[in-house]
Amino acid sequence: MCRTLSAFPTTCLERAKEFKTRLGIFLHKSDLSSDTGNAGKSEWNNKHSKERRNFSEDVLGWRESFDLLLSSKNGVAAFHAFLKTEFSQENLEFWLACEEFKKIRSASKLASRAHRIFEEFICSEAPKEVNIDHETRELTRTNLQAATATCFDVAQGKTRTLMEKDSYPRFLKSPAYQDLAAQASATNASPSSGSSAEPSHT
Repeated sequence: MCRTLSAFPTTCLERAKEFKTRLGIFLHKSDLSSDTGNAGKSEWNNKHSKERRNFSEDVLGWRESFDLLLSSKNGVAAFHAFLKTEFSQENLEFWLACEEFKKIRSASKLASRAHRIFEEFICSEAPKEVNIDHETRELTRTNLQAATATCFDVAQGKTRTLMEKDSYPRFLKSPAYQDLAAQASATNASPSSGSSAEPSHT
């Protein structure tokens, strides 16, 4: 991989702190009940409570399967922030680019976008070169001669497998995700988070 130390403006420790901060923002960005006036506050709190619970369920779902993580907008954003701490975000960016690529219906746009993806992620010395074997790289190059929506499938599949077996387990074990999951579990366990229901005990 053609990387130089000068390309890394921050240390791994700073990246890790940034990751934890971003995950914290995900959980707390709707936690603004103190700014709400009395009028309609109960209704707002109920909605806030439901949204927070939905988000907490989303967070806890990320550890159930890699598919659930990739199907969640917040999950993808959190995973991308984590990959940046390992300087391997190009794998996810390539996977996402392939997902968008498959939605293109125009043949001319398909061909031009295919070449841009190849130049950005696949070719030797690409600015965001992904870690795939020579055979897959050459197969993808051949596929570009008659670009279709499936021309990156093999390369995308190998990149996905690499993330699932390598980066994903480390993401789940990271202190930032562990903290977020603990907060999400606590939110789900709360019988009346932000609601107007009476407490069950004192």
